[in-house]
Formats: sequence, C-alpha cells, structure tokens
Amino acid sequence: SHLVSHLRPTFRPRTKQQIQNTTYFHGVSVMFKMGLDACTLSLFVLVISTNSSLGFTTQVSRMPHSANLRSNNAFTCHAVRSDKSSAKTDKLINDFCIGTNIFWKTLVIKPVLDYVELQPAGTAGKDPFSKLKAPPELPGISRPVWLTILGSVPTGLVWYGYYKFSVEEELYQYEVQNGKLVTGCGGWGTLLPFVFGILIGGPLQLIGLELGDTIIELAGIWILLGQVNLYRRVNELCDEIKDDIGLSEPPLHSWWALLPPPLDVVVGLRQVHFLSEYWRIKRGDDYEKDIVAEELFPFISSPRFTLKEFLRKPSTWFWFSSDWDDIEFDILKD
Repeated sequence: SHLVSHLRPTFRPRTKQQIQNTTYFHGVSVMFKMGLDACTLSLFVLVISTNSSLGFTTQVSRMPHSANLRSNNAFTCHAVRSDKSSAKTDKLINDFCIGTNIFWKTLVIKPVLDYVELQPAGTAGKDPFSKLKAPPELPGISRPVWLTILGSVPTGLVWYGYYKFSVEEELYQYEVQNGKLVTGCGGWGTLLPFVFGILIGGPLQLIGLELGDTIIELAGIWILLGQVNLYRRVNELCDEIKDDIGLSEPPLHSWWALLPPPLDVVVGLRQVHFLSEYWRIKRGDDYEKDIVAEELFPFISSPRFTLKEFLRKPSTWFWFSSDWDDIEFDILKD
C-alpha cells in the first residue's frame, strides 16, 4: 500500500502540457507497478511452495503411529493435493521467469546480443583478461573472488554488472538446456529492469518529481529480490557438489542480502566463491587456490556460519586476525 500510494501523482496539472506530462508519468508508474506485482507474485508463490513442503514434512513427523486407516487415507489425499499445488506454482515460476527474460531481451540491439551470445565451455582463454571480457558459457565460467574484484574495483563496479548478467544468464540457460524448471529471470530479465529503472528514475528524480524516487525504489527491490533468489539457487547447486568441497549444509543465508553493508557484502563474496567452485567442478577444471577467499579473508570460503558466529569469531575475518580469540559476549552466543 505504501508503494502504491507513491505511484499516484502528487501534483495537480494546471496547463495542457502538465496534463500530458501527468498522463505519461502515470503510465510509466503503472508499468513499473505491474513489474513489481509480477516480481512479488513470483516470490510469493516460491515461498508458498517452500512452506508447503516444510508443512508436509512436519505433518509426517507428527503423525501418531496408531492413526487409523481413515486418517491415513485423508493424509494421502492431502499429500496428492500438495504435490499438485506445488507443481502448479513451480510451473508458474518457470513461465514467469522465461517470459520476463524473453521480453527484456527484445529491447537489446543486435550487436550487443551477438557479443554476449552463449558460448560452449572453453571458448574463452584461460588468462584473466580473456575471462573478464568473455561472454557467458555453458557450463558457466569459473570466476573466483580475486578475478571478480580485479574486474569490479578498477571499473567502479561496472564490470560487476556484467558479472551479474553473465552468472544469471548461465544459470538460466543451464536450467533451460537441461530440461529443468527455470527459477531465475536470466541475465536480461534480472539486470535490464534495474538498468531501465535507474535510467528513467534518475532524470525524473533530478527534476524534482517524486515518481523518480519511486521508480528507483522499484528497481532496487527488483535487483535485491533477484540477489536473494541467486543465493537460494547457489545453495541448491552446492548440494550437488558438497562432498567435493567439504560441505555438510548449504553455505549461504539468502536473507543476508537484506542486511546493511558490510554484512550484505559478506554473503555476496561467499556467493561468488561457491558458484565459482560449482562451475569449476562441473567443467572439470583444475583446482587453483583463490588467495583472496581462502587466505586473506577466510570467512569467504568457510562453511556455513550464523551471524552471531561471524561476529564473535574474528579469526575468520582477516589473515592477520587468524590467531585472535573469540569475543565472549552473552549476546553473541547462539
């Protein structure tokens, strides 16, 4: 309701030109509201689907051993209905993600499409510069943390935008070409709504229109939800290789993407590392130590930890704090 209230024009037109401007800006705001509604719907059905599975497991664990046949039959019917409902929501998410990627891809000029066209694994060279400028590949390119920082810092995070596009597109195509249900909007569907939101909302904000703030907020919500979803997907992928990289549980807390800096950066760096490891193993590449993730900032490659664990264990923060004792505060105990 708060966002919708912001979408309504807050000024009264006094001239014909102002009336035309109001109509145009209202149309733009409606378009972005529809995008937000679609994004919210996809997240909602994803949560409902997940919670349905959890609820089903809970009911199984709490069923008394002495339940009669009628209860068992009713429970079986409920399980069938739950499976059908889950299948419908999965299909809804799949269709939404594919449609979103296709729509935004139609807005891209052909030279750009040609440059970032998906390539088979091994097309790019193995040197860092070749990887930095390489188009997406399948299986995806292993981009370790040190390489991601090398591309992001000197370019003021501009290259990180290309990284975001590439990893989302690789995961999208990986799901499509392997006949899996699609759970992400791909490079185009994830990045372009954010980019267009900034390009449209920025100028409107500069000329003092409240609508510009709203559009930028919607763009931020879109990219943030996409980041949460990316962490969820990386967790699922890591489950396939947990024995290879010594994991006993999913490495990321998806909701950490909602935390303020620098805590959101912590989970972001961990996502880069574990996704890189996943593609390295899938491609059969040789292991190369990531000095940034495994030595300088060991928390990046550490097994899953809670927020309290991270705060009370400075030994995982930096290379120079590796021998520091834990911080003993009651508030930091699990």
